[in-house]
Amino acid sequence: MAVTMHRFANPTRFLRLAGAVQPWCVGLGVACLLGGLYLGLLRSPADYQQGETVRIMYVHVPAAWMALFVYANMALASAVALIWKHPLADIAAKNCAPLGAGFTVVALASGSLWGQPMWGTWWVWDARLTSVLVLLFLYLGYIALVNAFDDPTRGAKAGAILALVGSVNLPIIKFSVDWWNTLHQPASIMRMSGPTIHASMLTPLLLMAIAFTLIFVSLLLINMRAEIAERKIRTLRLAHGAEG
Repeated sequence: MAVTMHRFANPTRFLRLAGAVQPWCVGLGVACLLGGLYLGLLRSPADYQQGETVRIMYVHVPAAWMALFVYANMALASAVALIWKHPLADIAAKNCAPLGAGFTVVALASGSLWGQPMWGTWWVWDARLTSVLVLLFLYLGYIALVNAFDDPTRGAKAGAILALVGSVNLPIIKFSVDWWNTLHQPASIMRMSGPTIHASMLTPLLLMAIAFTLIFVSLLLINMRAEIAERKIRTLRLAHGAEG
């Protein structure tokens, strides 16, 4: 496993692979996004209880999924960086953080828009909502910690430790609606007995989830390629300055 990971640790090999994958991710992501928005906003029925407000879920639910998914990837990359010293793992973890924070903000904001007409309030200290807010603080704390050190290596290591410690919040978010009596509705898709949501709503929801995932991968690859190029330029400048 370590040999396989170090094979892709070569920046040149990674850039070549990323350059081939990125256009496909962008194209498929945009197609799924347009299809999901069309089906979700124009073709799917209104809910018998929530009315047209239910359409908020086509943004809220995928954004909430991505908030967890991105953090899990950030924690995994941090573990790889700490254990195997993978040279690209720190870059991946660092560039996951702002994207994950963005998805978390979208999830919280869209959840508030849904909660006001459904619950009569923009915010409650519900177990699910509070744990997702903690997730946002973990993202922001990671970003601040990584950039708090003059030595990038120390900052990356400190951030990696925080990411791993913060990963204990992921199962709390996932199972909060089962462990505590909360206002947030229980899972209706990822259930052992299968989804309880009708196909007319499930299809656009899954399309939006795929779209968000592909958009995340596209942005991550773009940011990683940019940072690798920036580091190369910095190294060349330092080498040129040492020669001068």
